[in-house]
Amino acid sequence: MQENEWVTGNVTISINGQPLSMTMTVPANRVKPHRMLPIFQQMSNTFVDMGVSEVESAGKAISCKAGCGACCRQPVPVSEIEVYHLAEVVESLPEPRRTEVKQRFRDAMEHFRSIDWFGRVQQIREVVEEDGKEEGMRQLSELTTEYFREGVACPFLFEESCSIHKDRPVACREYLVTSPAENCSSPTAETIDRVPIGISPSKTLTNVGNTGRLANIALLPLIRSLELAEQFPEKFVEKTGEKWMADFFTMLTHSEIPDSARKKPAGTSGTNGRRH
Repeated sequence: MQENEWVTGNVTISINGQPLSMTMTVPANRVKPHRMLPIFQQMSNTFVDMGVSEVESAGKAISCKAGCGACCRQPVPVSEIEVYHLAEVVESLPEPRRTEVKQRFRDAMEHFRSIDWFGRVQQIREVVEEDGKEEGMRQLSELTTEYFREGVACPFLFEESCSIHKDRPVACREYLVTSPAENCSSPTAETIDRVPIGISPSKTLTNVGNTGRLANIALLPLIRSLELAEQFPEKFVEKTGEKWMADFFTMLTHSEIPDSARKKPAGTSGTNGRRH
């Protein structure tokens, strides 16, 4: 098998009773899970587009646009594979942008450590054990609101726009609203109308390729990505692209992909088909 070989398969899933057929081309050779991230991101875009079409058909419009970065001050949750992907994205930036972004990560971490935000998030586990999940989620919601009110922007936010839009986390892709943009400066459940997404890939990604080495961390906000990538050098296993997709869909839909949905060779060449 040549290093640039791929396989293509067709998969049909149901989202809120509506069938969605997708054709995906993935590496035939064994790769690390974060090399599959562009494919997972594209799948997320497809699911989000379905949600957007639904709200637009109801006469609503998406408020989010470039230059409106209010939501980029939230503790964006990322998966383990996104931690390493984001670290690579930062290293690929040209100077002086790379140095500036790294400093923004350090400043954000220093700020939230100074108010013991991370320590209080860690304590949520004890709250769940003692007072139950509902109380734990209530306190986590309060801490999330506190994070937002601190006004610390995502390290990738420049001129109120995402500077890595193509590589942004899946959780960011899933966050769209139809409520007035001005409501995002002080969001509440009553003032924000999010676009409903039938299936949330961001939640599935937390389990794909999970090594367990970050299991003791209660929450993985984007701003911890560089620190964690340095503290825990990447040790992902390798699987074929087809196996990673099978794992992903099994976790996403709680059912296995039938063999008939897989697979045919695709002789497309390109750097993404090389072993990593």
